[in-house]
Order: sequence, then structure tokens, then C-alpha cells
Amino acid sequence: MRKSALGLVLSLCSVLAAPAMSAQDSARAAPSAKKQVAQNKSAAKRKGGVKARSVKTATVRSGDDTSLDPKERLVRKVIVSHGKRKVVYQRVAYRPAIPVVPPVMSAGDLAGLNATRDPLALASNVALVVDQSTSQVLFEKNSNIALPIASLTKLMTALVVVEARQNMDELLEVTADDIDREKNSGSRLRVGAQLTRANMLHIALMSSENRAASALGRHYPGGFPVFVAAMNAKARALGMTDTHYVDATGLSSQNVASARDLAKLVAAAYQHPLIREYSTDPKYMVDAGGHLLQYFNSNRLVTNTDWEIGLQKTGYISEAGRCLVMQARIEGRPVVMVFLDSKGKQSRLADASRIRKWLESSSNKPQFLQVNANAQQS
Repeated sequence: MRKSALGLVLSLCSVLAAPAMSAQDSARAAPSAKKQVAQNKSAAKRKGGVKARSVKTATVRSGDDTSLDPKERLVRKVIVSHGKRKVVYQRVAYRPAIPVVPPVMSAGDLAGLNATRDPLALASNVALVVDQSTSQVLFEKNSNIALPIASLTKLMTALVVVEARQNMDELLEVTADDIDREKNSGSRLRVGAQLTRANMLHIALMSSENRAASALGRHYPGGFPVFVAAMNAKARALGMTDTHYVDATGLSSQNVASARDLAKLVAAAYQHPLIREYSTDPKYMVDAGGHLLQYFNSNRLVTNTDWEIGLQKTGYISEAGRCLVMQARIEGRPVVMVFLDSKGKQSRLADASRIRKWLESSSNKPQFLQVNANAQQS
């Protein structure tokens, strides 16, 4: 009994002693904590005194706080001001990270044509300038390489339609078959809209209206497959050996041609006054079934009085880059220009201006510049 009582007393003493030890430890630690606070205050004074500074940031997404707008986030900040710590919350607009999308490489880039340099520093991977009267090549850059030609296709579409001598006053209707399912591009022509063949041809050439070009192909005798066959047959007849068509719009990257082939196409199309007129008209209005639509030319050079343009056509899809063909008179000389796979929205027009300035500066001297991927010039 005496030993049991003694053991009980010793146990109670040990229990009571534990808090005392903790208190002693805390007492010994207190000076150290006070010293740290003093150091923090001193540091705060050295860094600006009364100015608050952020020492910690935490983000609370809108899902964690139902009172937040979905486009906001709550930012928690712990600041030190005059040696005192304070927690504040701020609402800020939430901007999700924008994914980095790599640029789409054109067929010309994939073929390495962007490594070709030329004396005029053109932005186009392919270029060709031909004297229309003599067929003399004045400037050449990768002109024998077949590339996607985008809406330059519509020049062949127009040539086939005009030479078929179809009724230009016949009403053609836009149907679901004319909707672009290749690139999912839009159109101002609604399904059910009716225009004359002449108006369809006009806006297809001038403004590169895809549904108009598609409707022209569908309403060819025998339908769309026969029309595409006629396009390829015409290309062979013109000696366009690097050319192939699969549609009437150029939305397919399988529509390909070389610059040399396109120069032949421009020369043939130029023989038709209707194609010259429609392709160079600055603007035109059509009645699309009860509502008027104003169209503008896709080539702003046609409104530039410094240029004398007899025929033109632009084109663009990502695989083809920016494309342009033109017949123009420079220093009294009729020339055909072809630019394929140009970079930048206005770069093909800038290239045309560079060629024009070069021709004007060398008009009294015979000139021929040839640049291609196999014989590069720096």
C-alpha cells in the first residue's frame, strides 16, 4: 500500500511538471520571437516605412466562391504595414491562358521555297512576270513548281462558263450543295438566293464569292463533274501541263498550277471582254431575292489611278498563301504578273508594286531575272 501510494504521487508530479516545462520552453523562446519581430519591423522601415508590401499571394478560383462572377478570381494577399500584418482580398479579372497555336505552313513553305531569295526581296515564294506582247519572261522565281492556287481557280471557272456560251440571263439558285464544307467559310449568298448567271460570274470574279462559283459549276450542262472535267480539258488545251482542278472555287488545296501555267490562263482569259470587265470592276450591287448586296473588289489596286489593270484575280487558303494574277500596262508595255504563296495580307500587292518600280527603272534595258529553288541568289 505504501509503495502504491508512493507511485501514484510520483505519477501526479510528472503530469503536473509537463506544463511547467512547456511554459519554461515558451519563456525561453519568447525573447527569440520578439527579436525576430523587431528584425521584421526594422526591415520594413528600411524598405519604405509605412508603405504596405505584399508578402504572400493566394488565388481562389471563382468555383470556390459562389458570389464571384465567372470571369473573376479572388486574390488573397498578406501585407505588412507599420510592422503589422494584415490580410486583404481583391477581385481581379480572370484571364485564362491563351494556347499558343503554331503557324500553318503553306505548301510552298513545306517544299522549302521560303528559303529562296531574290534581288527584289519579294514576299511571294513564287513569282513570274511576262511581256504579254512578246511572251518574253522578265522575272522568274520558282515558276515551274505546281502549288495550290486557291481562288485563282475562278479564272478558269469563268473561262469555261464564257466559252460554253450559256444564257447569261438565266436565273441560278444557290442550294445546300454550294455550302463550303471544305474550309467552312461563310457567304453572303443565302441558300435559296437566285441570281442571273451574269451576276454569279460577276461577283465570283470580282469578290471571289465561293457559292456563286459553285453554282456556276453545278448549272453547267451535265452538272458539276462534267464542269470540272471541262476545266481540266481547257487547261490541257492551253498547254497548262502542271495544272489540275477538282472544284470550281479553289477551296480545295488539290487545285494546283505553276506560275507558268497561270500566265497562259491569264493570256487566254484576257481575250474575253466580259472577264476583263467583271474582274476589274471596283464594286457591284446584286439583288439576291428581295435584298440588295453590295460587293467590292478583293484587289484594292483596281481603284488606284496609278495602275492600269486589264484583268486580275486574287486567292487565299492557308495551303496556298496569298495569291494574285494580273494583266497590267507598265510604261506602255502590257505585262502579266503571277504571285503565289505570299506572306501577309497586303504583301502580294506590295510585290506587284516592287515589280512595277523595277520595270519602270529598267524599261529601256533588256532585263531577265531568274530565281528558283535550285539556283538561289542572295
